Amino acid sequence: MARVVIVGGGYGGLASAVRLAKLGHDVTLAEASETLGGALTSISEDGFTWDAGPDALLVPAVVRDLFRKSGRPLGPELGLEGDDGLVPLQVVREHRFADTSVLRLPGGSRRAQVEAFEGLSPGMGEQWDEYVHDYEEVWDLLRRHYFEEPWQPDALPRDVARLFGSRDVLYKHLKRSFRDDRPATVAAHTFVADGHDLRNVPTWAGVITYLEQCFGAWTLPGGLHGLRDLLAARLATRGVTVLVDTPVRDIEVRGGRAVAVSTTRGGEIPADVVVCAVDPRRMPALASYVERTMPAIPPVVTHLGLTGDVPDLPHETVLHGDPMLVIRPGGRAPDGCTAWTLHGRGRLAEDMLRVLARAKIDVRDNVVARIDRSPRELVTDWGGSPHGVLWQGRHTVRQRLGPRTPVEGVYAVGAHATPGAGLAYVGLGAALVATEVGPA
Repeated sequence: MARVVIVGGGYGGLASAVRLAKLGHDVTLAEASETLGGALTSISEDGFTWDAGPDALLVPAVVRDLFRKSGRPLGPELGLEGDDGLVPLQVVREHRFADTSVLRLPGGSRRAQVEAFEGLSPGMGEQWDEYVHDYEEVWDLLRRHYFEEPWQPDALPRDVARLFGSRDVLYKHLKRSFRDDRPATVAAHTFVADGHDLRNVPTWAGVITYLEQCFGAWTLPGGLHGLRDLLAARLATRGVTVLVDTPVRDIEVRGGRAVAVSTTRGGEIPADVVVCAVDPRRMPALASYVERTMPAIPPVVTHLGLTGDVPDLPHETVLHGDPMLVIRPGGRAPDGCTAWTLHGRGRLAEDMLRVLARAKIDVRDNVVARIDRSPRELVTDWGGSPHGVLWQGRHTVRQRLGPRTPVEGVYAVGAHATPGAGLAYVGLGAALVATEVGPA
């Protein structure tokens, strides 16, 4: 049995802690803030509750596997029959383009996506289908040798090394694949929304469109932040020691390996294994290994509490342009009210509600509660960016740490680690760390 210290109580830290505790290790989780969850939490005011961070996930099998491998399946934890408590979203997102055309992108169905694009323009569905299914082999290759199997940069299978070494970028690939800008905009959306420049994103990363088509998007009843509460309860069940309001100053390395973590409270927590579940830049022992990377900056966020009649929108609506706005209805609201969250990217020279009004979505007179959050505030509150490492070209994939790091006994998980940001990828990263550490 190893003494394991998890640094950070976001989704990556929580998932790693319950997996490693189930494997029989003595696990302590140290979280800098007073609450667990990181970006996977909620924010409340005047009777409204919003998801503070992600509100949907891809590849639901990752969450299902997490709960099965650490104890009871998800369904029973929610008091439901069967083992699944996740709710599929019929529409991944609605895209509204500058020419006023609209696409409702369904998830989990190849045929439905083809039909949706055919509704935009005859022949576009076939083009989209060809684009997405070019990623089928990419997904199979990465699933076996990157997402579900610990990897070493200098010992990659030849096909994976060739893929990661390609100079092709998503911007050029989309230009080649589509004559119409609209399907290219749909394929690029996730990266643009996360703050990346398409000229720096490798083409293989576009596999996310294949994941959306195959697996769809999913959430939890009441909001995805409920995962935080479920995992916190699982920590108690598995006997994990949880230390909140305990910022970690650094990982203590002696004789070439990690032996403890030091906290700002002046003490050390002994460790045989340390899992860094925060941005490695915050740990001096790891910072030099990631000095060439940069964080992807969060968007401007506004949480709205609305009353009266408001437009009936799907799970996520994207207003393309500059600025680009994303509307996410959801959360909990008093009777007769609605909760929305807005994300803004680009040239936000005016209030997002005025931008919405020009797009014929005028809710300015319906606002009864409002919380504005800047990117700086979000990064400060969460201790880092949930969007992880900024794509800066093909070398970025090798510059992320994880699951192993160059420091013996130290592992990395989370948005800044392998395989990347998003609940699906972070959850896969936690599974990789558990595989590397192994059972007690």
